[in-house]
Amino acid sequence: MAIITGASAPDTDALDSGSSSPSSTGSRLWRDRILPGLTAFVFGAALIYAAGFASAVELHNAAHDGRHSAGFPCH
Repeated sequence: MAIITGASAPDTDALDSGSSSPSSTGSRLWRDRILPGLTAFVFGAALIYAAGFASAVELHNAAHDGRHSAGFPCH
């Protein structure tokens, strides 16, 4: 069990001696940019997919109107 205090752990990037290897830069890019973007895309696509097949008419119509406003024709 961890005890949460007001102090935070030191940032390991700040403790780095300034030399960063290409693999370190690539993993930081993945962690800071690609992973959050991919997560948001998958979550958004799942929401649109779920709303498109929802049984509630209002929810389905909202997703349908969202598709048209984004420029996706569907009929």
